[in-house]
Parts: sequence; structure tokens; C-alpha cells
Amino acid sequence: MNNSISNVLKELEKQSSLEKSRRVDVPQKDRMLAITKETGEFLDMILRLKKAKYMLEVGTSVGYSAIWCAEAISENSGKIITIEKNPDKIKRAYENFQKAEVTDIVTIKEGTAINILKELNMKEENKDFFDFVLIDADKENIIEYFDLILPMASTGGIIITDNMLYPEKYRADMKKFSDYLKVNPNVRTTTLPIGNGEEITIKIK
Repeated sequence: MNNSISNVLKELEKQSSLEKSRRVDVPQKDRMLAITKETGEFLDMILRLKKAKYMLEVGTSVGYSAIWCAEAISENSGKIITIEKNPDKIKRAYENFQKAEVTDIVTIKEGTAINILKELNMKEENKDFFDFVLIDADKENIIEYFDLILPMASTGGIIITDNMLYPEKYRADMKKFSDYLKVNPNVRTTTLPIGNGEEITIKIK
């Protein structure tokens, strides 16, 4: 891992720890709400095993997860599209991407996830295109997000969904989502107790 990426990840991990400890008072809308370091390491490994090249992320926040993924996907000259609606978080994410020197890899699309996913879904060139997807956004629309994403995932493509187990207030929604996936004949899926809980879904046809 190069120094630019390593330094930014360490800085963001320190900030995330402070937020979680409540030692700093950060408004809810401005909190990182990022994946854990353990999940970042897991994503990095899966991307390398998959040799993924084209990634879609729903929920940029301040860019922590995208930087982890950019570190791996860059080895295949890959690209990441990440979606975020909060202008303040977009500004922070772009600054972090600059410091990590990954702006040539990551493209931020600003707006609501539903609208942007619908736009991407309508483009013929995006059918069966993304070989790796990370969903880490609001939980209320998680099934609709997935349904829009699945046609854009390549056969054998991996879709990872965060927060399957924690925070506990989301468990009912995420259990409903997991059950929904399990009856879909086009995917195979399982929940792993990594970080905040990750749903690992593979598109089989």
C-alpha cells in the first residue's frame, strides 16, 4: 500500500474512532458512518481475488471505503463510480481522494441514489458491466437499490452490502433484505460477521 493511501486511511480511522467514542461532538449528518477497518481489509482482499475492474458504490460518505477499494482496483487499471447526496461529505471525500492520489480512479456522482441508479440502469453500456458493487447507504430503500443494481452486475459479479448486523436498529430491515435475496434464483448470498456484518451476494445468471 502506498504512503498516500495509507496516511489518509489512518487519518480517517482515527477520526472514526473519535466519533464512535463520543469524544467529539459531530452532528449526525456529518458523521463518517464508514465501514470498519476489518471490512476495508476484507474488501481489498476480495477485489484482488476477483481481479475486479469496474466498481459501483452506493454511499460515498467521506471516501474511506472507496479509498480502500481504489488501492486494490488500481492494480487492474480499474475505475470506481461512487454515489453521494450530501454536498459536505462530497467535498470531504474529494479532498480525501486528492490526498490519497486516487482522483483518477474514483468518480463521484452527486444526487439521490435512487435517481442516479435509475439513470445508470437505463444506459445499455451498463448492463452486466460492474464486477464489484458496495452498498452502504440508507436502509429503507435497500431492496430497490439492489433491484436496480442487479442488471448492471456482471455474471459472477460480487455485491457486498454493509450493516447487516450492526447497528442493531437496522437488523429487521436487513433481515428482510437477506431473506429477499435468498429466494432470488439469479444470485447466491450469505451473511458474514465481519465488521458491521456483510452480505456477500454473487450474481450467477
